[in-house]
Amino acid sequence: MKEGKKFKVIECSGTPYEIGCQWGKAGKENILGSLEQCFKLINHVHQVPRENAIENAMKYLPVVKDFDSYLIDILKGQADGAGVSFEETFTLRCAFELFIHYNQIASLCTSFSATGKATKDGKTILGQNLDWYTGTPIDLIKIHHTNGVKQLSLFLWGIEVTLSSAGFGVCANGTWAPPQKYALNIPFGCYLPKVMRQKNMDDAMEILKDVARGLEYYHLADAGGNLVGIESIEDDLEILHPHRDILVHSNHYLTERFKKSDMASQIIPDSFQRIERIRKLIDSHYGKITPELMMEILSDHENFPNSICRHPGENLPLEYKPLSSETLTSFVMIPEDRIMFIAYGNPCKCEYIKYQLD
Repeated sequence: MKEGKKFKVIECSGTPYEIGCQWGKAGKENILGSLEQCFKLINHVHQVPRENAIENAMKYLPVVKDFDSYLIDILKGQADGAGVSFEETFTLRCAFELFIHYNQIASLCTSFSATGKATKDGKTILGQNLDWYTGTPIDLIKIHHTNGVKQLSLFLWGIEVTLSSAGFGVCANGTWAPPQKYALNIPFGCYLPKVMRQKNMDDAMEILKDVARGLEYYHLADAGGNLVGIESIEDDLEILHPHRDILVHSNHYLTERFKKSDMASQIIPDSFQRIERIRKLIDSHYGKITPELMMEILSDHENFPNSICRHPGENLPLEYKPLSSETLTSFVMIPEDRIMFIAYGNPCKCEYIKYQLD
């Protein structure tokens, strides 16, 4: 019998500052825990003290202010609500960028989207396993924005994976290339919130094409059956389109011209196994894909311990234990129905709970 662990949904509304305040007060424990883990891991790997990490993060502030002052107000409210400094909440949004020079990185995520002829009823389905450091705090936030858009978002560290009331959702997977061409681009924890506040997927994708550079792959999928992915390096990007109404991704580049600089084979080699496995499983059920079937696929243990459903590395050397990754949560979205099914932990052990975005 699977564990029926539920998220406590944090509901926020009002001005951006009020949204942040409500979020900070209700999520204080996890914000403090995320900050502690973030600074501890940075120091563990690179011997970078807290004050230096914050100082480096603040270099991003001018470009983020110009891009999205709405988010800045949310972060100010979040800081006041949680009783931490604005600099700390902002640093959390930049945490992944601060890891850009790290030489040991935990495996990340395996994602999918399917629609049309691929699914049993023609509806769009998307989802993924969110793999990150063991013990990372996660919140589920329901936000009512001033422009009328409502969001249901899984939040870990500084990243929001979101289902929008506008009828589309997003999946995100880490990708890595050498940082020789690194530029002070907007951190993805700071541009993705604005992307997902848009009132349709086309507008969201237009912003994403302008700002997505390096570190992350995304795919967006909407209730109308539109699926689109985007891969990028620090100075280039490529749009990915579905094959037979399906998009799948893990943590390596699929774009041919990016493969020469792809670091996945060195730091996340299981990425190649995971994408082939999820592609095989989806293809074997083509035309019959349902949310329930995808929940089973996201629970798959083939190639364990490098499986789609990831568990902590029990045999890791002691010095790498803090870098052990696992599936922290798994979700399946149905944008047309504004529904998100979420397993709070490994989906092989935890039941998917239904959350409705009203």
